[in-house]
Amino acid sequence: MATYVLIPGAASDAWFWHRVAPLLQARGHRVVLPELPVEDDAAGLAEYADAVVAAVGELLERDGDLVVVAQSMGGFTAPLVCGRLPVRLMVLLAAMVPAPGESPGDWWGNTGQAEAKAELDRSEGRDPGADFDLSVTFFHDVPPEVTAEAMARPQRGQSDTPFAKPWPLDRWPDVPTRFLLARQDRLFPAAFQRRVVRDRLGITPDEMDDGHLVALSRPEELARRLEAYREGAGLR
Repeated sequence: MATYVLIPGAASDAWFWHRVAPLLQARGHRVVLPELPVEDDAAGLAEYADAVVAAVGELLERDGDLVVVAQSMGGFTAPLVCGRLPVRLMVLLAAMVPAPGESPGDWWGNTGQAEAKAELDRSEGRDPGADFDLSVTFFHDVPPEVTAEAMARPQRGQSDTPFAKPWPLDRWPDVPTRFLLARQDRLFPAAFQRRVVRDRLGITPDEMDDGHLVALSRPEELARRLEAYREGAGLR
């Protein structure tokens, strides 16, 4: 039995994983769903990591290997957690990959995300200058009933606080890391992610045919991928 810790992205919460968590639990694993203080202007990345560590809590005393999975902006938090918990495997899902001393706010310009997104939009016939639309950027391949449920839920705000301070680590943690990108991701285009992951982690990412919200659009395939990563790492 493993313990999966599923970290959501910006302006998100545990509901993001509601289609994946039961699939992992059905395979006999524990699942921890931290609620990050995304709306709290007093909370930065350190407090996000605190929330994850607190959510794991007493499970540390039980048997089973710890696997941390991080979506999107969760890529800034997961490595901090690895410095405080005995994480055996880290999986980044359509995630931001920080460089030492880089703030989440600076990540976008440093990586060239805006240019990559605009190029993808043009190539697929979308107006790069159009106003941001959740349904176009995030929910284009999420099942309609799941999209309707997401839109009916209260929308969480995202404080700017965690975007302002540098990522505090001086190197990537010594934890086996896998990266799973989504080929139809309209926020972080696949070619862009391949470059960033290669340059910053020195690894080749794995790929799925999907958009940015993989956990909502293809939960069964994602659960299978996570289990394959766990088994490939020799974890329980």
